[in-house]
Parts: sequence; structure tokens; C-alpha cells
Amino acid sequence: MASAGLARLHGLFAVYKPPGLKWKHLRDTVELQLLKGLNAEKPPAPEQHVRFLPGPMEGSEKKELTLTVTSVPTLVDHPLVCGPVFTSLKVGVGHRLDAQASGVLVLGVGHGRKLLTDMYNAHLTKEYTVRGLLGKATDDFCEDGRLVEKTTYDHVTREKLDRILALIQGSHQKALVMYSNLDLQTQEAYEMAVSGLIRPMNKSPMLITGIRCLQFAPPEFLLEVQCMHETQKQLRRLVHEIGLELKSTAVCSQVRRTRDGFFTLDDALLRTQWDLPSIQGAIQAAAPRVAAELEKSLRPGPGTQLLPGPGRPWDSEGPNSALGQEGQVRH
Repeated sequence: MASAGLARLHGLFAVYKPPGLKWKHLRDTVELQLLKGLNAEKPPAPEQHVRFLPGPMEGSEKKELTLTVTSVPTLVDHPLVCGPVFTSLKVGVGHRLDAQASGVLVLGVGHGRKLLTDMYNAHLTKEYTVRGLLGKATDDFCEDGRLVEKTTYDHVTREKLDRILALIQGSHQKALVMYSNLDLQTQEAYEMAVSGLIRPMNKSPMLITGIRCLQFAPPEFLLEVQCMHETQKQLRRLVHEIGLELKSTAVCSQVRRTRDGFFTLDDALLRTQWDLPSIQGAIQAAAPRVAAELEKSLRPGPGTQLLPGPGRPWDSEGPNSALGQEGQVRH
């Protein structure tokens, strides 16, 4: 931690993960670029040691030698002698993205790795754009998966899709209140609900806090989903189940995370910016916002009353499928 460059690397920053790139490879690439940048910094001037070196005596015709006091640099710490100063650097990864998904991926360096744990414990919502394609079903819910069924979709309308999305959102919001384990009869809990600060007390199934259709041009449609505790596979399954509720089928052609907690696409560094100066700047710029948002999210609501759990633990209940706690919706 003696390097000034390394001292400015403590914190969180976001990068944009392109589709087709595994998160482990991305992390290793960022780590390698940071090490290159740190080792490329100009090393401090070497220490000077006093040595008595033999040399010819001035004015002597007999080539007599004498010892002369000389200051010479020590080469013990020179990179060509001891190798690179930095050989490893721990980079932590926040909420992960699978290989097919793209979007905002939060990384932490140094003390920022602990902040990643704080982000996890804060149960912050994430936002995705999910693109679906009507008319076919595959074994893995992806467009390029093995085709298992083809259907018609001429009867599907924007109104039918919006109605199903509203039912999904309502069902998941009920589940969110249940998993938050709060007494909504208190004023403080009501204020938390109004400000959107209700969070699950523990790990829960995927909870959708908001979902709407951004584009509808059959066979394609684009959804915006705000959720927590999700995986990208669950989001693809959500598209599949929406297709079934529309009396058709659907596959997912794109999953793109546009926000992870308090990091958005505007904060995400592109691949050409995965270098030491850009990452240092991103960490310094995000530090005040990270501290403020985590303090607000992790602070318990004053006076909120925790309700006793039912006979079985909270984790055992929740939406029976991606569509919601009440099972498949009907229309």
C-alpha cells in the first residue's frame, strides 16, 4: 500500500460487461490492466550508499592507488533486479452476470471488497432491459437454444401484455411486503414503503418491484424490469412464462443490466477504459455517493416493528414461479 497509485484504488467502480464475455475473464483482464498500470509508474529514486572505491592518486607518477569516498545508488530494489513491485491484486465482483448477459458489473478493490458485502446486505434493486421474441420455445429459454415448439402470436396485443405485467408486479409486491417482515401499521414502515426502502430481511426468491413494456412490435417486445435476488436465467424464464400466459410461446433474445443499486450505465467503464487512471477516477468519483447510499440503505427504519415469522422460515415461502406468489395469472 506504499504506492500512491494503489492508495487511490480502494473502493467500488462499475464496468460494462459485453455479451459473450465471462465475468471471471473480465475480472482477470481488469486485474492485469491495473497491475500493468501500477508497475509502469516511475519508481522512486534509488537510495545512495557511501562506498570507498580504489582509484589513482592525483599527482602521483607511480600509479599509486588510494580510496576515494563515493556515493553510489543501490540496485537492490531496481525492477530489473527484484522484478515487478506488484504481482497480484485482489479484485472482487459484485452481483454477477452470466456469459450471455451484458450491462453494469460492479467491482471492488482493496477496502472496496468489504463494500461489496455491504451492497449485498442492503438488498438493493437492479434494473434490466429484457428482449423477448414471440412464436417459439427453446429448452433453455434463449433464442439460440434447442427449438422445442413453435406457435402463432397473431392474437397477442399490447393490452394483453400490459395486463399480465400488471398482475406480475402486484403479486411480487405482495411477496416483497411479506419478506420484509415489517408491520406496515407503523408510521415509519409506511414512510419506508412510500420512499421505496422496503427490503427483504433475508435471502428470498426473485422479487420484481416494477415491470413494464417499453416496445411492442410483434414478434419482438422489450421489457424493463426492476428486481432483486434474481438470476439472468430466471429473467429468461420470466419471458417464457409470459409467452405461455399470452397463449403463445416466447424466448429471450437479450438480457442487459442497466442499473445495479446506485451504479448505472453512465458510471460503467467501457473496455477501452479498463486502465489505471480511468479506474482511479471512477472510484474517486463514486466514493461519496457509495458512502451516502449505503448508509441510507443499511440504516434500519426507526420504530419499525418486526413481525414474528410464520411456522416455517421466510425463505420457504414466496413466488411459486417467476410470475408471482399466487402462481400463474389468468386472464
